[in-house]
Amino acid sequence: MPSATHEALVELFKNRPRLAADMLHDALGHPVPAFTAARVDASDMTEIVPANRRDEVIVVLLVREEQRPAMAIVVEVQLEVDPDKRYAWPVYVTQARARHRCPTRLLVVTTDRAMVRWCSRPIDTGHPGWALTPLVLGPEGVPVVTDAEQARAAPEVAVLSAMAHGRSKAGEGIGTAFLGALPALDEERRALYWDMVLSSMNEAARRTLEAMMKSGYEFQNELVRSYVAHGRREGREEGLREGLREGLREGLQAGLREGQREGILKAKAHDVLAFLEARGLAVPVDLRQRVLASTDIDELDRWVRRAAVVSDARELLATTGS
Repeated sequence: MPSATHEALVELFKNRPRLAADMLHDALGHPVPAFTAARVDASDMTEIVPANRRDEVIVVLLVREEQRPAMAIVVEVQLEVDPDKRYAWPVYVTQARARHRCPTRLLVVTTDRAMVRWCSRPIDTGHPGWALTPLVLGPEGVPVVTDAEQARAAPEVAVLSAMAHGRSKAGEGIGTAFLGALPALDEERRALYWDMVLSSMNEAARRTLEAMMKSGYEFQNELVRSYVAHGRREGREEGLREGLREGLREGLQAGLREGQREGILKAKAHDVLAFLEARGLAVPVDLRQRVLASTDIDELDRWVRRAAVVSDARELLATTGS
């Protein structure tokens, strides 16, 4: 039966289809075609491969307006030795190639350094000139993500980074960077990814992150979830009201555009306040008014990230020049 780590890794590649292409190109230096979209193939393997031996994910890279398949990537998560896979993997590749009529690669993902060598061994199929050499992404190939903007842009890469390097000296930096990505994630991914990151950290990094989140994994707490949901709901409602008022004054089209922008501003402002309050920090009235009055989306984004790490609410403005 697949482990929690196995299933979590599979979810990363399903949630971000282009992750397979990014890892092939950026981490392994393997060329991939320029593509306009990436999607996960919803089809299962045919009966040729038993259900418990089927690949976890097939990603198809698409090009041009007609969305023509340019490459298929079979993603296999392998955490322990399984001799049967050396017979199944060639089948996966040929099946995907036949179905999508395009070049196909096998990407094997593992978190175990010792498994990299086993997974990388060429597979002699017995046919002259046909040996399959899996492309293997191990811990050493995964980038170390300690930049909050990078984590926010590609949270799945940040999670992979935590799983690969979280027990190293870089663990705390990786975890802190990932905190900046949390507010932008939907509730389901937020809970899953934070579990994965926190469980991958060394003890010192885990203690630091738990302290930042006020005594341990606050995002699993219903109180915090209600704060965030409430903040977003208030922001959307207030933005809509202001948008309608603008529409009455300047015309419906201009009002709706402004209303959308105001809705974003108000939602982000309430996210900042919700984050601070959820961590148990007192928010002075003047600071609350300053946050709610902000008309700078970039400023609010910085405050959301700082709200996850400051020890006093007033420190929120410390690096903004406010």
